[in-house]
Amino acid sequence: MPPEIVDSHCHLDFPQLAEDLDAVIARARAAGVTRMVTICTKLRELEKVQAIADAHEGVFFAAGIHPMSVATEPMVTVEELVALAQHPKMVGIGETGLDYHYTADSAGAQQGSLRIHIEAARQTGLPLIIHARDADDDMARILTEEHSAGAFDCVMHCFSSGEGLAGAALDLGFYLSMSGIAAFPKSESLRAIFRAAPLERILLETDAPYLAPPPYRGRRNEPAYTVHTAEAGARAFHMPLEDFAAATTANFNRLFRKAA
Repeated sequence: MPPEIVDSHCHLDFPQLAEDLDAVIARARAAGVTRMVTICTKLRELEKVQAIADAHEGVFFAAGIHPMSVATEPMVTVEELVALAQHPKMVGIGETGLDYHYTADSAGAQQGSLRIHIEAARQTGLPLIIHARDADDDMARILTEEHSAGAFDCVMHCFSSGEGLAGAALDLGFYLSMSGIAAFPKSESLRAIFRAAPLERILLETDAPYLAPPPYRGRRNEPAYTVHTAEAGARAFHMPLEDFAAATTANFNRLFRKAA
């Protein structure tokens, strides 16, 4: 039997996966991926995302406004997010964050949205799910400022930023999530950042349908492929796959308590 693995971040409602969702979930379970968190990135898609979680055992969801959508979607309120969090399968707030790679022109709105999501995470006790791209300094500053104003839990989803942001996040007690990027042959510097972090702060994810790890790089990603990122992580930490899978699963249970 494969070791139990959790895909802490995927997008099962996206059309690349939704077209054969039952088969996608079956393959995940056969590969040892017993639980998945599917992420709602626009609240107008919430009904569809929630329905997927409701229909499948071991599938949970998180909800928020993706930073790249802040300029085109209605600004969410703290009260809306807190109300949504009452659903028994909603286990996280976000993804939210900052993306200056494609959408730097909406930086101010992104920062405002991020702070709204942070307050919702505080009030609900659910972990914040952060997307950060080309915004390390602002992200570290805002997370540090907000955490000093009131603690909250957080995972840096699909972490591929630099040592500075990794250190800031770890200093705040946050988690770093390994995606397929960490398994790419040229990602040794990223693997070194993960290797320098405490094992107790590492999660696994696919970000499916994107960022498939080798040997599927360039193709559609799906939760079953979490095992390939787990294998890369186990090699980086110089430990057996079974032990690394058990550690990251325990970490997931500690952070995503509603899904434990």
